[in-house]
Amino acid sequence: MTVPRTTIALTLREGGYATEPVPQVPDTLEPFLELRETLLPEPGDGQVTIEVIQAPVNPSDLFFVQGGYGQPRRAGLPAGFEGVGTVLAGRGRTAEALVGQRVAFLGTGSGSWASHAVSDAALCIPLRDELRDEDGATLIVNPLTAIALVEYARESGSTAFVVNAAGSQLGRLMLSLAHDEGLQAIAVIRRPEDREALRELGAAEVLVSSDTDFADQTQAVVRSLKPRMLLDAVGDQVAADLFFAMPARSAWVSYGKMGGEAPELARMGQFIFMGKRIEGFWLSHWLPAQQPAKRANLIAKVQERFATGKWETRVAATLPLSEAVAEILPQYRRSEGKVLLKP
Repeated sequence: MTVPRTTIALTLREGGYATEPVPQVPDTLEPFLELRETLLPEPGDGQVTIEVIQAPVNPSDLFFVQGGYGQPRRAGLPAGFEGVGTVLAGRGRTAEALVGQRVAFLGTGSGSWASHAVSDAALCIPLRDELRDEDGATLIVNPLTAIALVEYARESGSTAFVVNAAGSQLGRLMLSLAHDEGLQAIAVIRRPEDREALRELGAAEVLVSSDTDFADQTQAVVRSLKPRMLLDAVGDQVAADLFFAMPARSAWVSYGKMGGEAPELARMGQFIFMGKRIEGFWLSHWLPAQQPAKRANLIAKVQERFATGKWETRVAATLPLSEAVAEILPQYRRSEGKVLLKP
């Protein structure tokens, strides 16, 4: 296979971190990204060159391009955390074994919003033939986070837990998984039109934060199911109020920051007298800490769920790179599934 030296990519205009907090979704991507041809990094030992098929736009990507994520930007390099593609070449025995295979990958050497990317072979997942490209493109960030968080919720001492922003792709994965594993997931959403769809996925209860009696509904559900973990991607006042309504020894696990304003923590005594706690979760820290055998089992479980139709990636739009800077945000704001980029 011919290995290119350059790639067409959505490259970062700026490096480093933002100097002040950034919104979940910017008004425009033009200050942060530009489409151009750029040199493809030379793969190191244990790395592969990939011809990209598709790559998703995740909330973490939007934070990253603005400089608000947990790792610094490098100006001139392609953006995009994950994708699916075909391995063209590799350096080292493990990398060479992947040549010709379709893989889900993390863009560790260069980002996935490009026609070609470089990745560590150890972070490439050979895909089952029956998996759709759409599912392969989103196989790592959301599904592995879903499995990790549901497992963590199981360990909380309660069979019930709360999922905030449950209508998101990740939220839906957690609801389905919890139902299949005998757990009661309480879905919290903003849009009432998602209520029935989430019940069909297996949510034990669905709370709509825009309902006038949301606080009363929350109290009733908490008394009934006694959830001890809140899995939250928003970090807003709704999340704080949910947490303070939960029983003693509850944990608020933050894995995202979609909210624009910090919540008021008005009941600080609960941390002292009820043993409550707030903590963060980042897949980039959690996954490497797992034993190799466990990681392999988790990846096999993810592929099995997609292959059998238990999980499915909802797609709002598939955009060519040439239209991405202008069209990503309008499609993303529709909240009807993933926006995918295709070279």
